Amino acid sequence: MMLGWAVTFLIIALVAAVLGFGGIAAASAGIAKVLFFLFLVMCIIFFIFGWRGRGVP
Repeated sequence: MMLGWAVTFLIIALVAAVLGFGGIAAASAGIAKVLFFLFLVMCIIFFIFGWRGRGVP
């Protein structure tokens, strides 16, 4: 879900940049970057706790 939002904001940033809206493009690219790195951190945390968690019964 979060990765989907990051891709959506990236597409918005690309379209805004092509159309010449620099401020909107920069803001959308910034939001996409924050969401992507947040996704990566959460993914790594879930992998670490998933490996140490209880097994499948």
